[in-house]
Amino acid sequence: MAQRYGGKFSPDGASETTTPQAKGAFQNAKRSRAGGRANVMFLTPLPLIWKAFTAEPIVMAQYLLALGLLLLAAWLTREGLIAQEAYEARKVARRPALPRKILGSLLTGLGLCAAGFAGFGPIEAIIFFVLGTVIHSLAFGFDPLKNKGTEGIDTFQTDRVARAVADAEKHLSGMTDAIKRSGDRQMERRVAQFETTARDLFRTIEDDPRDLTSARKYLSVYLKGARDATVKFADVYSRNQSAEARDNYAALLDDLEQNFAARTQSLLENDNSDLSIEIDVLRERLQREGIRDDA
Repeated sequence: MAQRYGGKFSPDGASETTTPQAKGAFQNAKRSRAGGRANVMFLTPLPLIWKAFTAEPIVMAQYLLALGLLLLAAWLTREGLIAQEAYEARKVARRPALPRKILGSLLTGLGLCAAGFAGFGPIEAIIFFVLGTVIHSLAFGFDPLKNKGTEGIDTFQTDRVARAVADAEKHLSGMTDAIKRSGDRQMERRVAQFETTARDLFRTIEDDPRDLTSARKYLSVYLKGARDATVKFADVYSRNQSAEARDNYAALLDDLEQNFAARTQSLLENDNSDLSIEIDVLRERLQREGIRDDA
């Protein structure tokens, strides 16, 4: 479907204006590494299908086994890259529970081993296993093997935050899926912009799990209400293209975005206040012990 572009002086330009502090949906966006080479891995083993169905039954089974192992390795590798990007995007993160890229390397080696055994022999199969595992590891690297930024942080609190953020992400996914049914590209961009603001709040809470208590209603009640409102708007707008419904929904997104941005800023200011208090307390202790504060 063709996409209409507009700007400040376009006929519908006024409807796209947002608050001065609104962030674009692609601000600080980075190109995903879970594509390109990872997707090519799904294509490279496909010639084994031809090899399988032109061979005798036992050899055919070996080729099909190799095909399955290589496709599974490609899927694990892509999922591992996605998990690594999520790990690197956070200041506080736990290592992935399942080392997907490492498993992908081993399965790549096993898949090539099965193909080598079917087409050549056991010696070649061992060579293919070693080469496949090593080359895959060099190409995609290893999974994060240690936690990041968790020193001195209560793991129980971080687990609570992780569950709350996971539930909030489900609400955002529901909004994304629902707004597509409306067929309105401008509203899709507005929802994407709101999701960026909401995820800023998520990252702030993840950096300091103590903020979860004061922001829990934003992650649950408000986002659930936003998802339900998006579903209802998409149903109404897809039927009658109601301008009133569109304006009301756009106003709702503006209010939500402003409130989420204000809550994020409030949490950051509280963190700065906590830091200032800790510095003042430390200075007082130093002065009581007779240590001069040259600063």
